[in-house]
Amino acid sequence: MPELKQLHAGHAPAVLDFELANRTYFATSVPDRGDEYFDQFTDRFNALLAEQGAGICAFHVLVAEDGSVLGRFNLYDIEERTAELGYRVAQHVAGCGVATATVQELCRLAASRHGLRTLRAATAHENAASQKVLTKAGFVPVGPAGPADLGGKPGTWYQRELC
Repeated sequence: MPELKQLHAGHAPAVLDFELANRTYFATSVPDRGDEYFDQFTDRFNALLAEQGAGICAFHVLVAEDGSVLGRFNLYDIEERTAELGYRVAQHVAGCGVATATVQELCRLAASRHGLRTLRAATAHENAASQKVLTKAGFVPVGPAGPADLGGKPGTWYQRELC
């Protein structure tokens, strides 16, 4: 059974494998991270761990029984008991309810472990799958997301109150 775990240094190889294996798939719904991201992966990964250590963000991975990463679920820009949510799941588990169940679990952890009261997430208008995940996980649309929020694409902000 997959397990949601807080990101740690030992996850680096599996996260890189996950990102590389799903790069083309992710680029169909979110802007591609570019070759530079992969060339500098170790430095970027270590920077994420530093942000997490500073309490600015809380990064999580959904890990399969074999140790592979099935998804990334992140709380970032944590401030005043509010955070933004970002997530991505592997192509081979997309559409199977994995994202919805894990976002719901992360909402529980956001409140109990991180003391958060509100989560926000932006999704592009064309990303129907993400809109469905957010809605099923209890988020409601709260306003437009500008192109700067979504890599040049128009979209919608969603929000969920946790308490």
